[in-house]
Amino acid sequence: MSQLSRRFSPFSLLMLSINGIIGSGWLFAPLYAAKTAGSAAIISWCIGGFSAILIAFTFAELSAMFPVAGGSARLPQLSHGAFTSFMLSWISWITALMLAPLEVQAVLQYASLFFPSLMHVVDGAANLTLIGFIWAAILMIAMCVINMVSYNGLQRFNSTIFAFKVSVMVLTIFAIFHARFTPGNFAGFSQSITTADGWKAIFSAVSTGGIVLAFNGFKTGVELAGETKNLKVALPLSTAGSVLSCLLLYLGLQICFIGALDPELLTGGWQQLNFKGDLGPFVALAGTLGLVLVLKLLYTNSIVSPLGAGLIYVTSTARILYAISKLGFVPKWLSYLNKHHLPVWAIAVNFLFGMISFLPLPGWQAMVNFLVSTMVITYAMGPISLMALRLSLPDKTRPFRLPFARGLCLIAFYICNLFSYWTGWDTISKLSIVLITGLLLFFFAYLRGVVKVDKEDMKSAHWLMPYLLGLIVISYFGSFGGQGLIPFGLDFVVIGLFSVVIFQLSIAKRSQITHDQAESFLSKEAAVALEHT
Repeated sequence: MSQLSRRFSPFSLLMLSINGIIGSGWLFAPLYAAKTAGSAAIISWCIGGFSAILIAFTFAELSAMFPVAGGSARLPQLSHGAFTSFMLSWISWITALMLAPLEVQAVLQYASLFFPSLMHVVDGAANLTLIGFIWAAILMIAMCVINMVSYNGLQRFNSTIFAFKVSVMVLTIFAIFHARFTPGNFAGFSQSITTADGWKAIFSAVSTGGIVLAFNGFKTGVELAGETKNLKVALPLSTAGSVLSCLLLYLGLQICFIGALDPELLTGGWQQLNFKGDLGPFVALAGTLGLVLVLKLLYTNSIVSPLGAGLIYVTSTARILYAISKLGFVPKWLSYLNKHHLPVWAIAVNFLFGMISFLPLPGWQAMVNFLVSTMVITYAMGPISLMALRLSLPDKTRPFRLPFARGLCLIAFYICNLFSYWTGWDTISKLSIVLITGLLLFFFAYLRGVVKVDKEDMKSAHWLMPYLLGLIVISYFGSFGGQGLIPFGLDFVVIGLFSVVIFQLSIAKRSQITHDQAESFLSKEAAVALEHT
């Protein structure tokens, strides 16, 4: 079997995307964002949310036009050829591969408050014990089995988790607001928005406070586009619609969290904020405020939210590996589909590598810091591919068409580069190792004849290496953990000019795909829109 079937309605895809977004991020990010930016973390959420919506709209047009499974891996091939596709596929897979383990790590970190044998602290980071690693494997296997056995089971499970998670979040917001709200905790807001240091903290919180990660699930709709009905409605709804819905929830959670804090906790400043049980800030607040029912629901949700998101990440990550296999970058057997039209071998391989990722990146925070730097590069490919295909295929039918595309795509690309820069040099330096590893794998495969790349493909990738190298160099000399030679404020200008140059170069070097080639691609890979019942 090699053909995925269409089984997701617009609303079910919206639920999948919201489930993917609402994972462990909301359980941790309000604390980390507040510690970084204080009460101005509210602005950080708005910046992150509206930026994600803009980026999501670029993917909505692309995925509606080319509804193929594993869009993050396959769309770059259409716009910029095999080499670019390989590098973006590599980064996309590394990013997606770690998302399910991240959510499992969150569950076990919370559970360790009651079962200390799951974790032990080493150099301030929570590490899995042998028992914890065994439980991580059990949870990962359970999510894989649910994906492998039945789509109907996944659909029912997703609907139940969606209803529970959203209900608990809304109840938490209103209960905490009602129990205690201290307006004085927002006193530093005006100072934050009128000073350079305040804005630097606001921007830093977007990337390092878990906010970018908290919106990541919007790409679920991109990866599952090849299995979706009514794309004109489904793709914009599941991408931008899911981000906007979750932004409203996140803002409510952040505001009630700040307002509910005991003012005594803030006497040493926001960066020194800590309190008993702050591994789960809302659980700790509910306990302090005597909200027994909310406390019990939050305990349950600290398991359900991460595992619900992890289940969706297992689904979408398998589609990426499936897509990479279809491109020929990895063995063809990884694109095998079972009788339920699910890529079972891709799921199994992702499980093995996912378990390995627990070893070098212990603790939720360690995984987050690395993930943000990789995922924003995959985001950046959306606006680039959109404009390249607008010029290469001007007459191609677009079920959803982004207005003012050139200007909005350039802004979206600039935002992606800012997100990457705000993660700081320490994180970007680790990203460079991943990029070098990807290059070595590509050239090894090329020398063995496994991957074939012609001269036109290499020409279409002439912008990619200057782009990746430029991000690393600017971060090294920048003011977010770098050498500080590019001061805060001027770095926005430098990144802006860099973004304009790379954006224009990437469009100029686009692949010259024809309408017939595009139609052939769709007919071979994702054209059969038959119901599978």
